[in-house]
Amino acid sequence: MQFTTEHGPVEIEVDHLFIAGWTGRNKDAVQHHIDELAAIGVSPPSKVPLYYRVSNTLLTAQTKINVLGEKTSGEAEPMLVQSHGKIWLGLGSDHTDRQLEVTSVAASKQACQKPCATILWDFGALSQHLDKIEIRSWIWENSDWQLYQDGRLAQLIPLETLREDADMPDNSAMLCGTFSAINSVRSAKRFRAVMHDPILDRSIQFEYESNCLPIVN
Repeated sequence: MQFTTEHGPVEIEVDHLFIAGWTGRNKDAVQHHIDELAAIGVSPPSKVPLYYRVSNTLLTAQTKINVLGEKTSGEAEPMLVQSHGKIWLGLGSDHTDRQLEVTSVAASKQACQKPCATILWDFGALSQHLDKIEIRSWIWENSDWQLYQDGRLAQLIPLETLREDADMPDNSAMLCGTFSAINSVRSAKRFRAVMHDPILDRSIQFEYESNCLPIVN
């Protein structure tokens, strides 16, 4: 994939893709996310955090993705990319099939593409203020953009800890978990996310639309 960094464009071949789940730093917040998913029928995890492995081909910079049926939704997540010994921070969406998630969380992660922004920040340069970085997402609902998630990296397990625990190899990417949804997890065809660095006053953002394919019985 072609990315843009503060050092110029870089071409990174992502051979391995990880989806980290249940990564909240606060145990009560993790339980809240478990409970809100349980409300739509999702079984609780066997342990926290968990690292799901999915096909590397799911990661995409496309602004339109195809999904099966209407019961899918995105989640804004910080994204770590590791290539040639260098670590980058980006932004992606763990778009998930919510209907399949009731049966198998692992299968639901594999069912949908994972849209991401094409801008990456030098992870090493952020170590002194990483927790202050903000992530927000919106969904298109009732003919307007509705705030869907609002959090800071301080709410997640330190990203370096997640990277080490997952034993990420070179040429890999990981979506590092998310924040609770505002007013419940729900489906939406359009999704927008922004990651803002208030110290360096810069942002990464992207938006995409999901095209719902019919379910044929």
